[in-house]
Amino acid sequence: MPIRVLLADDQTLVRASFAMLVASAGDMEVVGEAGTGREAVDLARSARADLVVMDIRMPDLDGIEATRLIAADEDLAGVKVLVLTTYDTDEHIVDALRAGASGFLVKDIRPAELLDAIRTVAAGDSLLSPGPTSRLIARFLRAPDTPMSALGGPDGLSERERQVLTLVARGCNNTETAEALGLSPLTAKTHVSRIMGKLGARDRAQLVIVAYESGLVIPGTV
Repeated sequence: MPIRVLLADDQTLVRASFAMLVASAGDMEVVGEAGTGREAVDLARSARADLVVMDIRMPDLDGIEATRLIAADEDLAGVKVLVLTTYDTDEHIVDALRAGASGFLVKDIRPAELLDAIRTVAAGDSLLSPGPTSRLIARFLRAPDTPMSALGGPDGLSERERQVLTLVARGCNNTETAEALGLSPLTAKTHVSRIMGKLGARDRAQLVIVAYESGLVIPGTV
């Protein structure tokens, strides 16, 4: 079955470009285009998309609030959100991750990278642009006025699980984590799943938040 993709961006030309790109892939199809956050939420419900490519800055309802509404809707439990932003220093990316986005990318990525990102997120994995991840999370999650998340902390994790969590926070995928720790990719994936279960995290994006908020990963050391 093709991946059903909903494109949400307030710029018609950007949406058209993304639509052509997605349509060119044999394993995905565009099921809707939204120019506002409100339209994105409504179309996510009516078009039964598997994944929403969501711009952060949109009229009527911004991408963060639209993501939050999608993530909170039980009827849309299987819908993933991949956030795109113009600048890799966009402070709203952290808010988007908190709202329920499964990952983010900057808009200047290559076309093939966007298609790969859609496949990754649709498959249930999370995707964080390695470059801006450490800067963004470190800068905003550790800010004094940033509220702590409601997720559990890493105190109950084993030493191995803490090592895995640290690598996840640094943007490593299962294969990279496995190579760093001398494990098989399947074992690394199993560790990640167990960590999410123990912490009550929905995906890797929330694991990154836990790692930084708890101090397991110190800003500036990644």
